[in-house]
Amino acid sequence: MTPSNFDESAEPALPAIEPTSSVAETPEPGSIDREAALRAGLEAFELDESDRELLADEWDLDDTPAEAPKPVLAIIGRPNVGKSTFVNRVLGRRAAVVEDKPGVTRDRVTYPAEWSGREFTLVDTGGWEVDIAGIEAKVASQAEVAINLSDAVVFVVDATVGATSTDERVVEMLRRSGKPVVLAANKVDGPSGEADAAYLWSLGLGEPYPVSALHGRGVGELLDAAMEILPEESAHGVLRPDGPRRIALVGKPNVGKSSLLNKIAGEHRVVVDEVAGTTRDPVDELVELKGIPYWLVDTAGIRRRVHQTSGADFYASLRTQAAIEKAEVAVVLVDASQPITEQDIRVVQNVVDAGRGLVIAYNKWDLMDPDRRPYLEREIEQEFVRLTWAERVNVSAKTGWHADKLVPAIERALESWDTRIPTGRLNAFLGELVAEHPHPVRSGKQPRILFATQASARPPRFVLFASGFLEAGYRRFIENRLREQFGFPGTPIEIAVRVREKRKR
Repeated sequence: MTPSNFDESAEPALPAIEPTSSVAETPEPGSIDREAALRAGLEAFELDESDRELLADEWDLDDTPAEAPKPVLAIIGRPNVGKSTFVNRVLGRRAAVVEDKPGVTRDRVTYPAEWSGREFTLVDTGGWEVDIAGIEAKVASQAEVAINLSDAVVFVVDATVGATSTDERVVEMLRRSGKPVVLAANKVDGPSGEADAAYLWSLGLGEPYPVSALHGRGVGELLDAAMEILPEESAHGVLRPDGPRRIALVGKPNVGKSSLLNKIAGEHRVVVDEVAGTTRDPVDELVELKGIPYWLVDTAGIRRRVHQTSGADFYASLRTQAAIEKAEVAVVLVDASQPITEQDIRVVQNVVDAGRGLVIAYNKWDLMDPDRRPYLEREIEQEFVRLTWAERVNVSAKTGWHADKLVPAIERALESWDTRIPTGRLNAFLGELVAEHPHPVRSGKQPRILFATQASARPPRFVLFASGFLEAGYRRFIENRLREQFGFPGTPIEIAVRVREKRKR
């Protein structure tokens, strides 16, 4: 290939290459000397403070110690009594989706929380009701699961309505569970409402704490009471390293994210229904895969445009984007039985822009017409032409077909996301590459790559010091050759160029 056609080389699909191990490799002969010589050569160029900090930085990953599981406090109550508003008040931010209508929260959603120096896990749940069917019944069953997996419960009742027959049924369920309970009489916005709260003594759960989740009135006293009954360590967890890897399941609405999480977990962890948009809050579930714990995050479907949504769906879309930012790898589900849409492309692009590892799972394979297979392959080639590095798995969340292949794909993406290339080896590789394919001459000048270093991992980010501007096509060419040499399957890589001029004598 001649220097003039490097741009075309950036587009064809790359062959599948096994990822290279992160750091622990024997340096190639002469690579250390070459690195030292190139570093010394940089002194002839103008370097600022950030350049010197980057060149002096020792790259490493922190080893995190094991910690005991935090106690779990579940928030329970019938629909529209203010559970999610109470959760937001405790957290001090609008983390849970809230809207002035019943049934907004559907899954049990966990949040890390802290009060008076004590850390614990707060669980928001959907409203519990009796004699219901359909999606409401599934929501209620998740609330019951939350009670069983908690160490203590805050039972929220609407003081302005008083104790209903549903509240009494919840009390019976709480007594059967044997969990310690604090009774919150919500929507007491002033002293005049405290008389309404006093009527809740009739539920037999002890003193009702009058609170206003909306305005914060009385929440501190209730949390103090909750801390008294909450144990120091959870009875529903085991010692584990702090921070199992976070995997987000994302995609457009009704593509099968919740079904896939349930299938991988081997049980019904989240609500699944044919109604699009069932999931609204990101749902964190600790799932053990091949003996290794992972946080699987089920998210709300990303709709066409955030500004075209409103109410709960608008905030759900924002929280899904936040869940992608917090994840390390995103599994993007695409409906294989339907043509790839602009929504699918946008979801994938959101993951790439966030710098997260990427696995594309083509779901509903069992529903795909055999005649559609060549059309799907053509769509993938056209729409994801620059994402040939993404891990791909064909699955059926409904039947579990090929679900076991997701774990190796996730592991490869995580390994690539963590990968570190030794500086000496990186510069030796680039030296050979530039010698064989130098940057084209533009306006009588030919920029040279002076030195390269990997600034960070997660995702891998490379910084090239150059004597002139490197064109976008040449940067793509370097990226493709990096992938050919070192692998990096399942992760985006970033290449930044710092143009530096020679010191004036």
